[in-house]
Amino acid sequence: MISAKGKTGSSEHSIRVEIYNQTYSIRSDGDNEYIFRLAEYVDSKMRDISSGTLTVDSLKVAILAALHIADEFHQIKNTQAQIDAQLASRSSECAEMLDRVLKQKEIAPQEFEMEQ
Repeated sequence: MISAKGKTGSSEHSIRVEIYNQTYSIRSDGDNEYIFRLAEYVDSKMRDISSGTLTVDSLKVAILAALHIADEFHQIKNTQAQIDAQLASRSSECAEMLDRVLKQKEIAPQEFEMEQ
């Protein structure tokens, strides 16, 4: 569920979302659809957790969902850091190879041109 109330002269508005059978009013100047998707994601996580546990306490379900989401975030963050490190290493290798090629061209420009 989503609804928006715009304010005249301001880009900030209120968005109503439903998470785990509770309605929340969120003030935002962001994209309504994005906020709605976030709320749906949190709702989905909470429902997944509650279906797999015996607890009916919504606060405990919310905390377990938050831990789940935090775990996903940190796993993605670690994967991104590894990808960034690989990219930096490959970039450095490419720069070194380019430097070697340019130095060879400076040493023997005629030989380099003949090879092409």
